[in-house]
Amino acid sequence: MTSLLVRNFVRINQGAATQAAACTWGTNTNTRMNYATQRVSPGGKNIVYIDGVRTPFLQSGTQYEKLMAYELAKDTLLNLLKRTGIPKEVVDYVTYGTVIQEVRTSNIAREAALAAGFSEHTPAHTVTMACISSNQAITTGMGLIACGVYDVIVAGGVDFMSDIPIRHSRSMRSLMLRANRAKTAGQKLALLASIRPGHFIPDLPSVAEFSSGETMGHSSDRLAAAFSVSRSEQDEYARLSHSRAAEAHEKGYLSDLIPIKVPGVEAVINKDNGVRVSTLEQLAKLKPAFVKPYGTVTAANASFLSDGASAALIMTEDKARELGLTPKAYLRNFTYVSQDPIDQLLLGPAYAIPKVLDKAGLTLKDIGVWEVHEAFAAQILSNLKALDSEWFAKNYLKRNEKVGVPDLNKWNAWGGSLSIGHPFAATGVRLASHTANRMIRENQQFGLIAACAAGGQGVGMIMERHPDAKL
Repeated sequence: MTSLLVRNFVRINQGAATQAAACTWGTNTNTRMNYATQRVSPGGKNIVYIDGVRTPFLQSGTQYEKLMAYELAKDTLLNLLKRTGIPKEVVDYVTYGTVIQEVRTSNIAREAALAAGFSEHTPAHTVTMACISSNQAITTGMGLIACGVYDVIVAGGVDFMSDIPIRHSRSMRSLMLRANRAKTAGQKLALLASIRPGHFIPDLPSVAEFSSGETMGHSSDRLAAAFSVSRSEQDEYARLSHSRAAEAHEKGYLSDLIPIKVPGVEAVINKDNGVRVSTLEQLAKLKPAFVKPYGTVTAANASFLSDGASAALIMTEDKARELGLTPKAYLRNFTYVSQDPIDQLLLGPAYAIPKVLDKAGLTLKDIGVWEVHEAFAAQILSNLKALDSEWFAKNYLKRNEKVGVPDLNKWNAWGGSLSIGHPFAATGVRLASHTANRMIRENQQFGLIAACAAGGQGVGMIMERHPDAKL
């Protein structure tokens, strides 16, 4: 089945999908009517996605390397206000996701908001849920709106892998704390004499699971083996992702991108710098990155460490009407899932997709736009194979029949994290913006967002195009 999935991908015209002739509502009349009649997000209020912006996503260690994460977040806040035309005072609350925290700006949402000139009376908080942190920021904002606490919220995410916190070893930290409490010179000298060379070995952060000690790359290799996803199939998918992203850049589809001027960098940065279209022959020459020498995950078919930020404006539909804003989409249903963080670390989409479809009363055929996070090509292809497996459905999803394969012509048509980049906490808003913009450009009614995350977690979200939406 995996080979068939890849062949279906390869047959698709490399690039963005063309406009559909009409909205896709599916084939189930009852589902259609019930959902169309509801027209209200959970909580009894229509919550709308006005617009979203993001900085270009850059490979870590490139043009952003001398900045701080909060500065990228500040730029998204300022550009979101500029694009939507709303004053800062209208925003009731700011929430951002982040994963790798700079200790000096631990509540980065607050620091970014203050740096962007927001009032000191505008509350802000930061959330973290690995690769789905800005999804969590969006849905946290939805909850605050649904409860009637606030009307207008900015939700975003930022991660910055060019400068990560590196700590002293725990033994050295303990010694330093004890030295701070020492009362006499003798006590301090005794502690100084206890220092050994091992104390100076730094405690480096690792992109690995705390519960298992395993990196996602190793997990992806094992997942590929479990679902019989070959190296060539992963390379084909990766090449397609880069091809689509390159074409989306060329055609100007990535309108969520905002140009950034970095001090000390001459040129204005206006595009993602990780997009590289290679031949399959070039990709085949790369050596395994994690499981050596027989693994199938390489630097080319895995997402790369990135810097970037994103932000979105959400509010009630009534508030949008009052402010004269035209929403792009309704934020409808969402769900979070968790499963075995070892053997099923990256299978979040396979669990979240059927769950959120059931919550929304929709089927695969109702979804006109798919935006699914690409951690690894192996992860994407394994999730697709799981969705198309009767055995997986019965044994793990507790369903009587398989979920099925989404329409691959509508899947990540503008590329994905493999090519665009993946600043951990910024990707969720990027997925939402691409979903909203693609629904408008491709004339589709419903879009589905899904992603895996560290800890064996995942998210599924449904967006619906607003009837007045425009690019």
